Order: sequence, then structure tokens, then C-alpha cells
Amino acid sequence: MRDETPLLELRGLNKVYDNGFHAVKDVSFKIEPGMLIGLIGPNGCGKSTMMKCINRLHKSTSGDVLVDGVSVMDKKPGEIAKVIASVPAEMKASFGLTVFETVMLGRYPYLKNIWWETEQDESMVLDTLKKFGVYHLRDRPLNMLSSGERQRALIAKAYVQEPRLMLVDEPTSHLDMRYKLEVMEYLYAMVKTDMSILVAEHDISLMARYCDLCIIMKAGEIVAVGPPKEVITSELIESVYGVSATVGYDHEGELFVLPKRFRAEADSARDDGFL
Repeated sequence: MRDETPLLELRGLNKVYDNGFHAVKDVSFKIEPGMLIGLIGPNGCGKSTMMKCINRLHKSTSGDVLVDGVSVMDKKPGEIAKVIASVPAEMKASFGLTVFETVMLGRYPYLKNIWWETEQDESMVLDTLKKFGVYHLRDRPLNMLSSGERQRALIAKAYVQEPRLMLVDEPTSHLDMRYKLEVMEYLYAMVKTDMSILVAEHDISLMARYCDLCIIMKAGEIVAVGPPKEVITSELIESVYGVSATVGYDHEGELFVLPKRFRAEADSARDDGFL
């Protein structure tokens, strides 16, 4: 009989900051193993805050986060790092670390000695560098890489943590079209295992192409959850973003979103006599 326990479950998650701002409002959903999930919504809607509550970088105000049916609320950072890995939108400081050293950081939750990694750790990191196409850059400082190379290195670091869940925040925000597709192909291939990946991303067409499920957020709340072709509509785009958009399909049946007009701005221009 198949285990029905979801890989990730959020139960009534809330985050209220000290200034009273309610960033995440009573969020509940479940994610099954082996899925790529797109987390979509406008800037400031609570996507990044929610992910930081999931991995306990932020302390949630109330609610629960469970991985494989076990709450992570009382776990230590090292314990959480064995089940949840995070890929930030950008690494603000690399401290002069090389690509190899950066990726090796992903093995630290498993190190039995304080300073020394094992031959198995080193072998795993080198294999992962090859898998993600950055082996030839292993001795180069992370801050000397292109945006696409750096993103692949950060994903490789998360990969060697052997997590059950990977949280990826805006992985393609600074990448050109080729590297956007390349990064998403890596993420898509990774969920063929039992791991699931939650990706916060602004490129809705890209999420529709690669994701099994989309979670749509607005003002800290979940407004829709489902397969991209079922939940992404022109009505939803206008409701969530305040943008008039065409949602269509290309000749291969891939969904795309074409933004046309920012409604409030258009209404203002019309009132001012420009339209």
C-alpha cells in the first residue's frame, strides 16, 4: 500500500512581523514527492517569506511545517539542512570561496569531524560538479562566475545536501533565455527522484512549461493551486497582478502569458486624456 504522507505539508502558517505586517496569512497546502512546483505571485506577496518560514530562517508566528509527516518547528538547523536545502536568488557574499569549496558546504550537515570532509564527500561533490557542468570551474572563485554558472553552482551545493525538499528563490531572474531554460532543465531532471522542488519565480510562461503544479499567491494568501493549464488564466493574471494579459498556447500546446496592459496605469492615463 502506497504511503499517503505528503513530502511537505503546511498547516495554517502565519508570519506577522514586529511592525504588525501580516506577510503570510493562514497558508495551508500539501506537496507530494517527485514534483516540481512553481510558486507564483507579484513582488511582496509573501513567496520568499513563506519559503524562509519553511526552512526556519524566519520564525513563523503560528502554524506548522511538516516534512514526511514530521514537524520541523523544533528541529535544529543542522537537522533541517538534511531534509530541506535552499537556493537563494543570489549569494550576497562568497568570502572568496571557490566553486568546489562552495559546493562542499552542502555536505557540512553530514560531517562527522569538525574540519575534515571524507573521501566519499569529496567524490560526491566532484561528481555533482560534473553533473551540473561546472567541474571545469571548480577552482575558480564563485564571484568570478557568470550569473548562469553561479546559479548552477548554488543548485549543485543544495543537491549534495541530499534533501527531500529544495526551495529555489527566483533562479532565473538575472539570466538570459538560454540559461533560464538550462537552469529549469536541471531542476526538472532532479525531481525524477523522490525529491520535490518548490520554485519561486516571476516568469509565468516558464513555470507553466516545466512545473507539475502551480501555487499562486497574492497579499500573503494562496489564491489558487493546481496544474498550470488549469489555474493560469487571463482572469487570474488580472486579479493577482492587475494586468490585462493574453493566456494562449503555441503550436506544441505550451501555455504562454503575454502581458498587455497594467490596468490601473491605463485607467489613469485614460482619465488624464492620454488614451
